[in-house]
Amino acid sequence: MFEFFRGGSLILAVITTGLMAGVFQLYSHTIMPGLAKTDDRTFVAAFQAMDRNIINPLFLSTFLGAFIFSGLATALSFGSATRSLLPWLAVALALYLIVMIITFRVNVPLNDALKAATDPDLGAVRERFNEALWVRWNHVRSWLSTGAFACLTWALVLYGKTL
Repeated sequence: MFEFFRGGSLILAVITTGLMAGVFQLYSHTIMPGLAKTDDRTFVAAFQAMDRNIINPLFLSTFLGAFIFSGLATALSFGSATRSLLPWLAVALALYLIVMIITFRVNVPLNDALKAATDPDLGAVRERFNEALWVRWNHVRSWLSTGAFACLTWALVLYGKTL
């Protein structure tokens, strides 16, 4: 039964972290470059709409699940048979923790400020949003979550060798 939880948490960590890496990558290479080519009215309205809609149970369970399942997989891998997984799991957990810190300290405050904007001058609203800062830190989230995904994937390979 213990192996079921250890293996299951690792599989769920790989899946949720991979999904989040994909979300951040999609924003980096498609959504934000596309929005950058729009006028201020379109940018503000589209970003506000996406930000309102992304806060949903599926996204939140994936975003938080990546951290929770990575932590659980790490905690359940202190046995001698799975000790080889620990460095990979610990690095993945640390990388994704940094993703969460960036999200809550940089991207979410910028999102919230844009979502709450009432200034009729949409050019000023967009400028205060600081698109370049948001994009730069999203790129970092993309790289870190992809690194976490790679570490978790390798840990899953190593786990398979212990069975």
